[in-house]
Amino acid sequence: MKKVYIYKGFERFWHWMQAIMIFLLAATGFEIHGSYSLFGFELAVQLHNLAAISLIVLIIFTIFWHFTTGEWRQYIPTSKNLKAQIAYYITGIFKNAPHPSRKTLLSKLNPLQRLVYLGLKIIFIPVMVVSGLFYMFYRYPQSGKIESLNISSVGPIALIHTLGAFILIAFIVIHLYLITTGQTITSNLKAMITGWEELEEDNKKDEKVNIPENDEKDEE
Repeated sequence: MKKVYIYKGFERFWHWMQAIMIFLLAATGFEIHGSYSLFGFELAVQLHNLAAISLIVLIIFTIFWHFTTGEWRQYIPTSKNLKAQIAYYITGIFKNAPHPSRKTLLSKLNPLQRLVYLGLKIIFIPVMVVSGLFYMFYRYPQSGKIESLNISSVGPIALIHTLGAFILIAFIVIHLYLITTGQTITSNLKAMITGWEELEEDNKKDEKVNIPENDEKDEE
């Protein structure tokens, strides 16, 4: 095994900021629906809207980063080892079977992760953003009066947005579990905090990576 600087600074920043925004959106969103009382309704609405706008801004910067760095290629789906990966998560992982996919700097995601994350980015997240914006601006102040979008009812929008929230929570639960399935129970978590991860020695081509000067000194 050899340590490789696999997660860049912005990649880690984006990951953790996105996590914070999603947890805040979930906490305030379910309070708005009356599931419990934590912040109070008015403050919960304000925090929810603020977190939503912050997440949209983060998404815009992240899209720009993906395309300028070429990291968007990480999400190109592949059928290679896809069935083996599914079988690994269903049964193999409980039998201590070897992982069917090898993580490298140029291929950080296994075939199943590529499909799931691509779906999140091009289908699920856009649906949540659009439904959330419709929900937010269904009624809004304009020139001293209340204007409304040309929508007969906010009910279907609320249903889609709430269903999306439950799906997102299910994804987070699965994601948190899979974090613990690395080389050690905390290795994946540490990698997303420090940027460094231990990969197999034969990934020599992928180890030739521009490492920030400060990180290189720290590793020495």
